[in-house]
Formats: sequence, C-alpha cells, structure tokens
Amino acid sequence: MDNTEISFLYLNENDMIQAGVLDAPACISTTEEVLALLSDGDVLMGGKNHREHGIQLIFPRESPIPGFPLEDSPDRRFMSMPGYLGGRFHIAGEKYYGSNGRNVPKGLPRSILMFTLNDVETGAPIAYMSANLLSAMRTGAVPAVMAKYTARKDIHTISFLGTGEINRAILKCFMAIYDNVTTIKLRGSSARSKSALSMKKFVEDNYPDVREVIICETLEQACRDTDLISEAVSTINRQWPLVDPAWLAPGTTIISSGTMDLTDHDFIADHMKKVVDNKGMYDDYVKVYQEYDADGNKLSTGTPGIFFSEMISKGRIRDSDVTEIGNIIRGRAPGRTNDDDIYLISAGGMPILDIGWGYECYRRAKDKGIGTWLKLWDSPYMGV
Repeated sequence: MDNTEISFLYLNENDMIQAGVLDAPACISTTEEVLALLSDGDVLMGGKNHREHGIQLIFPRESPIPGFPLEDSPDRRFMSMPGYLGGRFHIAGEKYYGSNGRNVPKGLPRSILMFTLNDVETGAPIAYMSANLLSAMRTGAVPAVMAKYTARKDIHTISFLGTGEINRAILKCFMAIYDNVTTIKLRGSSARSKSALSMKKFVEDNYPDVREVIICETLEQACRDTDLISEAVSTINRQWPLVDPAWLAPGTTIISSGTMDLTDHDFIADHMKKVVDNKGMYDDYVKVYQEYDADGNKLSTGTPGIFFSEMISKGRIRDSDVTEIGNIIRGRAPGRTNDDDIYLISAGGMPILDIGWGYECYRRAKDKGIGTWLKLWDSPYMGV
C-alpha cells in the first residue's frame, strides 16, 4: 500500500452498539483512567490553560439579516470540543454537535453528535463515529467514578433529578458499581411526565432487585432520605432545580451533570465538601460564557463548579477547598473520610472523555471487523 493512502473507519450508531459503547463497567474503567491522566497533566484541551470545555457558536437574539439563525429555541447551539489524550491512548479527537430544542417534536434527539479520532503526528483521520451514545455513556460514567471515591459505600437509595437520557446513562453506570440499591427516586418535569414514566419502566424491566421506584411529586421528596443524588436537568428559561440544604441527610452526595443551585451558598461554602472534574474549565467558563441581563447584572449560571470558582475569586473559600477528582484517584487528595460529610460535586463534560471511550470503541470495532472503511485518498492531489 502506498504510504500516502489514508483510510478511516466509519461507525454508525448500530456499529457503535455492536462495538460495546453501552458497556458500562468498561466505560467506567476507561473514564477513571482518563480522569487520572487529567490529574497528571497528560492531556490537552482548548484555551491558554488547556482546560476549556470547547468552542461554542453563540446565536444572537436578533439579526437584520433574513434567515439568520437566532437564539430562538431552547438549547440551540453548535459546539466543537477538541482535545488530546495521553497515556496509552496518545491520540487526538474532536466531538462536534448541533443542538436545538425544536428537534424533539420531530422525533430527533435534542443534540446530534459525531466524533473524530485523529493521528497526533499527521492529523490524519483514524475513525469517524456516531457519538450520541458515546457521549451519553461517558457522561454517565463520570458520576459513577466520582461516587466511587466520594459517596458512602452503603448506597441503598439513589435519587435522579431529571429523567432524560443522561440520567438514564448515569443510572446504568451507578447500577454497575452498586449491588444493594433498593430504592430509586425519580423527579421529572412533572409526576406524570413521559420521560419519568419511561425511566420508571426501564428500572423495573432491567433491575429487578430494586424493590421500589418512586416518581416524586416534589423536589423536596426526591432530595430527602436518599444517599446519592444525580442531577442532569436540561433547563428552559433558567428554571433549574433549587435545593434546600435542610432536605439533605448527613452523608448525602450530590453530583451535578447539568444545572442546579442551592438556596444557601453559605452552606455550600461552610458545610459541603466540594469536588470537580476540571477546576480550570469552570474558571474559563466564567470568563468566556458569563451572561448578563439588560441592566448589566451577572446572571446565575446554575453550575456548582462555577459557584466554586466565583467563591474562590471572592475569597469566600480557598482554592484548596475544591478538589479535582483525578487527584483523589491518584491518591494526591483524600476521598470520603467521614460518613456524615455532605458532598457537592460538579461534572461538566470534557472532550478527553469522548476521546478515551471513543478510542476504546474504535479499537473493539477494528478487532471485531465492525464498521465501514472509507478512503480519504490514494494519494493527495495537493501533495508535496
């Protein structure tokens, strides 16, 4: 074969399923490895400090140009998330997606995602794959890794704030690490929401050892008397869950993968253990994406990791009060040492997670002969 020929492996969604993209234990293991590499500094992401989530196209609210795309729908955006992952992976990649709340009535996912793996030296594509399931599973695996190191070991009751695909993926990953879950509490957009009823049936069909699945009437009901809370809410008009600390039992762990807030930020500062996936990412987000109202007042973000960054900048807490999960994994910082501690954890999503799990799915597919090889060229027309 001519050494200038370039081919890459294309994996559609069914190919990804055959390659094991839904394999929760393997995804959790890979995700833990990736978070440890982040702690080592053996990764690159965007921005000057190499920690940015990605680059987002921000639509204007109005434009004089006919047909110009506007911010006229919930969650409308385009996002590019490039990165490099070191260690045994030593590979680059990018997740790219478009999102629009108007997709749902059309029977489409809110976001439609694709992912590319590239050779670090040449930049040549290695694989191009469907990424909705890839992204959901790596998102679900992060809370499982975080819970492994911060939640109490005797987890019997888990609450899910939000009953969409992300919390369903998180549920799969939690159930892969906890054997004694007896009660699952669900808080959807309403007690009879389609997604809440669907998730209830999913639990009942797939996890027969769970004795009780409760669709909660209120947020308070979901947050009381539980060991572990997973928040993954896609908000409209900045209406995210607002949790009263009085609802939280000693030892509760809250992991936010979306947007939420507490009624008392002094409680966050003084009485909660604070853990994040990527401290620098939240610092950059405040600088780049902070929004303001018409009078120039800063709007709340609803993201715990950003609350922590703002508290540090104001001198309300110390930088050392916020721990990156990778440092706990590597033994550079302690995990849970007291059963009564209440944890608030922020998981914001990073391209290196897609790279890690995407690489594993590509490797499996290649070994099993799954997917379609596509040729970029036999030799480049614009050669040297």
